[in-house]
Amino acid sequence: MSRESDLKGAVQEQFGRVAAKYLTSAVHAQGEDLPVMVDCANLRGDERVLDAGCGAGHTAASFAPYAAEVVALDFTASMLRQVEVLADDRGLTNITTRLGDVENLPFPNSAFDLVVSRYSAHHWARPGKALSEFRRVLKEGGRFILSDVLGFGDPVCDTYLNAIEVLRDPSHVRDYTLEEWSNRFAGAGFNLEVVFPYRIFLHFDEWTERMETPAVNRAAIRALYNASPEEVREALQIDDEGHSFQCAVLRGTSSPR
Repeated sequence: MSRESDLKGAVQEQFGRVAAKYLTSAVHAQGEDLPVMVDCANLRGDERVLDAGCGAGHTAASFAPYAAEVVALDFTASMLRQVEVLADDRGLTNITTRLGDVENLPFPNSAFDLVVSRYSAHHWARPGKALSEFRRVLKEGGRFILSDVLGFGDPVCDTYLNAIEVLRDPSHVRDYTLEEWSNRFAGAGFNLEVVFPYRIFLHFDEWTERMETPAVNRAAIRALYNASPEEVREALQIDDEGHSFQCAVLRGTSSPR
């Protein structure tokens, strides 16, 4: 089995087990970035939207009242069941679910007006391939809106950040830096705009419990907290309760093919 297959299997196994916790997670259900994402989409109401890596469906549900249809796509079937529960609870009849991989989308060319993704991209092994797929399924002039944790240009801070992330969740790949996203947006044919920088605070106990992180890994994260140099403690705003991540809402407008 290839490393890539192992990684995708880890994503399915990890999130298949904890999917219901993401339906009730305040970090995912709320957040100052969600209304920003909807607002910067400038929807008219007749658009078809793809939520790529939809998780429990909070992003899809936020866009649904303003679009004709939202297709919620995820790699994990149990997450899609949470989307259906959420849509039913909110009376949203224009959300449909689809099992699929962001790197190989099961849709024809020019099928969507907008692609959105929130807190999923750090699990993508080949984000450039995913962005190329988003560009393919978008109509001319379509947009891609991404909200996710950002890595650090400073290698020390970036190493600690991604080590902590992997210890908490073995299906984590990388929190990509803004420079990395800029290069990948351009490579896929998107003009990048940083719409909204923000931070999210992760309470340690809630953050690790949601992913059912083993006790030995929780202890290792605490050890990294304690051993981290001052620049890392400042960058991650580490305290006794947890830490915070730097994040951003990014908007890409497709350039002419």
